Amino acid sequence: MRVLVLEDDPRLGPEIADGLRRAGFAVDLAADLAEADLKLSLTDYHCLVADRALPDGDALGLVAERRAAGWLRPVLLLTAMDSVADRVAGFEHGADDYLVKPFAAAELAARVRNLCRRPEPARLPQLRLGDLELDLPRRRVSRAGVLLTLTAKEFSVLELLMLQAGTVVTRTRLIESCWDELNEPMSNVVDVLIRQLRRRLGPPDPIQTVRGVGYRLVDPAEHGGRG
Repeated sequence: MRVLVLEDDPRLGPEIADGLRRAGFAVDLAADLAEADLKLSLTDYHCLVADRALPDGDALGLVAERRAAGWLRPVLLLTAMDSVADRVAGFEHGADDYLVKPFAAAELAARVRNLCRRPEPARLPQLRLGDLELDLPRRRVSRAGVLLTLTAKEFSVLELLMLQAGTVVTRTRLIESCWDELNEPMSNVVDVLIRQLRRRLGPPDPIQTVRGVGYRLVDPAEHGGRG
């Protein structure tokens, strides 16, 4: 799940981003409304976490404009303005949740995770391919009935591969969906994680390499292992 954090405070912004990354999110950071608007135009984020008071205006204006244009992704507002009128204004402009500063990093991560689940009600709670199974609500992975231990990033990559099972997922698509802008698409970060994921999953290898393009997840019983 990829999140955009809109926060101009040079200390608090990176702290929020780091806390969400530790919770398993891919996070981009914007320091003003103009930068946030550009990034929202270029990337389909799962959630926007925004401070209200910014150097170039109130984040409510950006949220309202996006909602008017049909943008449906969830928004969580972070603010020191804690009056009932302020909270009502946030909801009326299209916010989905409101968190008053100061706040605990664990609560922010829990609220963001809950919001990120809302736009995708049609997703199956479990994904299966051959003897491989992902339990999305509990974030568990098992193979042939054996529970596996995966990192948050490994789980995200495997989830995307399973959602696109049988089709090629490019390295760029994997980075855009599972990492943030600190990682360049031409780096070997995807290849390194795929090697780790293969070790976790064990033989027979369900991940096919499509050279120069990306990876495809298949049922080894039907395709004879890695391509």
